[in-house]
Amino acid sequence: QVQLVESGGGLVQAGGSLRLSCAASGRTLNTNTMGWFRQAPGKEREFVAAQSWSGSRTTYADSLKDRFTISRDNAKNTVYLQMNSLQPEDTAVYYCAAGFLPSTRMDEYVYWGQGTQVTVSS
Repeated sequence: QVQLVESGGGLVQAGGSLRLSCAASGRTLNTNTMGWFRQAPGKEREFVAAQSWSGSRTTYADSLKDRFTISRDNAKNTVYLQMNSLQPEDTAVYYCAAGFLPSTRMDEYVYWGQGTQVTVSS
């Protein structure tokens, strides 16, 4: 089993920045990719970004790649999501997930965190 705990969410004004963290514990060697997804109220969960633990493969949602950056600290088993120039439409619960390939598909991820709320005010 792999446990994932997100942190760093909160309330921010439009144009501001936040950095989310996702700490992984347990049998993390069973996975080699970490991803971020988000779910806005009344909408389906959508892919944000993913990166292999080696850093050799990174993928982003096209609409977010200019503002969001995924990174990781292997020594801490932690993956980050730096979010800049936030807009009200970025308001959502952000989830991290662990899987085997840096896929955009939710069903490619095996383990999920509980999510952290990000609210962007106008």
